[in-house]
This record gives sequence, C-alpha cells and structure tokens, in this order.
Amino acid sequence: MPSYDDALALFEEWTLTSSLRQHAFAVEAAMEFYAQKFGEDVELWRITGLLHDMDYEKHQTLDEHPFVGVKVLRELGYPEEVCDAILGHANHTGHPRTSLMAKTLFAVDELAGFITAVGYVRPTGLGGMKPKSVTKKMKARAFAAAVSRDDIRNGAEDLGIELADHIANVIAGMQANATRLGFSASE
Repeated sequence: MPSYDDALALFEEWTLTSSLRQHAFAVEAAMEFYAQKFGEDVELWRITGLLHDMDYEKHQTLDEHPFVGVKVLRELGYPEEVCDAILGHANHTGHPRTSLMAKTLFAVDELAGFITAVGYVRPTGLGGMKPKSVTKKMKARAFAAAVSRDDIRNGAEDLGIELADHIANVIAGMQANATRLGFSASE
C-alpha cells in the first residue's frame, strides 16, 4: 500500500491547477472527518479524497475520468477499496457505491466544492459558517450553478445523515484544514 506521502507526490504530479488542488484538499478534509467519525482508516480515507480527481485535468471526458486515474492507481498498488470508491464518486460511471467509503466520497465531493464557494463570498470565509448559510445558498440556483444540489442531498441520504448534520460535518472538516484550503486560519 502506497503511503500518504506517495499519494501526495502522485497527486502533485497529476494535478497542477490551484483550484483543483484546493478541491481535492477540501474533499480530503471531509473524508478525514468522516473516517474519524466512523472509526475507519484515516490515512486510507484521506488518500481516497486526495486522489479522487487526480486525472481530471488531463482526462476530462466522461469516458476517461475517473477511469484513467483508477487504472494508474491499480498499477501502483493502491487497494481496490480506494479504486472502488473513486469509480463510484461520479454518477456517469454507473459504478455502484456499496462501501461506506464510496458512499462518503460521493456525499462529500459536491458538498465540499459548494462549501468552498460559499466560503469565498462570506467576509469570514469558513469561520463561523453554519449549515443554514449553505442551505440558503443551495436555494439560489445561479450560485455555484455547476454543483448538483441533488447529489448533495442524495449523498447525505445514502449515508443516513440529515442534510444539516452532513453539512455541519463537512464544514467542520474543512475548518480544521482552513489554511490548506486557501482560507485564513482565523476564519
């Protein structure tokens, strides 16, 4: 099993834009929070969040992403449960999400991006952010229009967690990593 440092080096090799890096770090932070909450392998879950979009810059088409990345991960000896979760994070793959890790990755992916967008328009960034701030913005269709609100709701439902609680959990995970996500530590 490659280490977190191996995964980070691979991620940095494949992911060059700051926006996609920040998104991956946000998803990683949310996965870390949930791994701790569920008593799962924190490093494994962090690696999964970090690498879920590693091939996206080079392979953005539906027939390539995330398949190309998963092929590379398998060749490098990443566990099948990581590959399985990454395949399941995108609806277009048709890959079932049967593991808790796969369900969690799907549940946090769009939400982490949405929370980041909300943080950018708030004077305090992630600081003091409450689920109500996020749900209010979810109602504004023009705000972060590319983010699927259905995926956010369905992800929480698949985890069996109330939407407001799920949003609070992802916010907490992201707040714990605010500096790495491009927000000030005091936010």
